[in-house]
Amino acid sequence: MAQAKEEILGFPRYPPFKLNQPRFPQETFLGRYLHYLDVIDPRTLFASESKVNESLELLNKYSLGQRPENATDENLWKAQKIRQAMFHPDTGQKIFPAFRMSGFVPFGWITVTGMLLPNPSWPTLLFWQWINQSHNACVNYANRNATKRFVPMPAVSLASTINVLCMRAPELETGIDVFEKNGKKVGTSKVAAKRAVTETTLTRAFLPVPLLLIPPCVMPFFERIKTVRHNPRVHLLVNAVVCTLSFAFSLPIALALFPQESKIERNDLEKELQANTFESILVYNKGL
Repeated sequence: MAQAKEEILGFPRYPPFKLNQPRFPQETFLGRYLHYLDVIDPRTLFASESKVNESLELLNKYSLGQRPENATDENLWKAQKIRQAMFHPDTGQKIFPAFRMSGFVPFGWITVTGMLLPNPSWPTLLFWQWINQSHNACVNYANRNATKRFVPMPAVSLASTINVLCMRAPELETGIDVFEKNGKKVGTSKVAAKRAVTETTLTRAFLPVPLLLIPPCVMPFFERIKTVRHNPRVHLLVNAVVCTLSFAFSLPIALALFPQESKIERNDLEKELQANTFESILVYNKGL
C-alpha cells in the first residue's frame, strides 16, 4: 500500500526536485501524460494569492541555493506546479485564468457542449464555432512561445489548426530561441519555430477526435433511460457532462503527443547557429 503512494504508473510520485524541469520523464508518452495532468489541473485555478506568493518565494530561495530545511521534494514540486500553471515560461507574466491550460476545460466545457448539440441550425453552429475559435485564439496566444514579441493576427476560424497557424505565424518569420541543456541561449531558429508550430498544430488537430467520437457512442446508452429520453433539460445536462468528461479525457492525451520542451539536433539547425555550440542536442519551448 505504501508503494502505491510512492509511485504513479511506475514513476516516483515526487522524485528529487529539479528546478524548471518536468516532474516526470518526457521520453515516454506516459511520462508526458502525467506531466500534462499537472499542467491542466484545474485545482491550480483556486490557489490563493498567499499560496502563490509562498510558492514563488520557495522556488526563488531554492534557485539561490537557500532551500529551507523543512521544504520537501513534494513541497517544491507542488510550488513549481502552481507557478507553471499560472505564469508564462518565457515572459514570467501571469496568464488570465480563462486562457490557462488549466482553465481550458473549466472555461471551455460550455462551448464544447454547444458545438456538439444534436441537429443544430446553421446560425447556432456558426455561433458556437465563433465562440470556440475565439477562446482557442486567446489560449493559443497566451501559451505561445514568447521569446519574440509580435502583434497577433485575428484568428476567428472554423479549424483549430488554422487558428494555431494564424496566432503563431509570426514565429515562422522571426524564429524562436533555442538553448543548450544548461539554459545557455544559442540563437533564434526558424527551423525550430517550424517544428514547434507543426507539433502544436498536430496536437490541436487530434484534440477534437475523442470529442467527436465519444459522445455519439456514449449518449445512446443514456438515452435508453426514460427520464433522459423524454426530458430535454435532463438530456441536455447529461450531454453536457459527457462532453465535458470527453474534453477532460482528450486534452492531456493530445498534449502528451509531444513534450513541451522539445529537442532538436544541432545538425538540423541553420548553419550560423551550428557554429555557436558544440552540443549535439538543443532544446526549445514548443508552447502549448
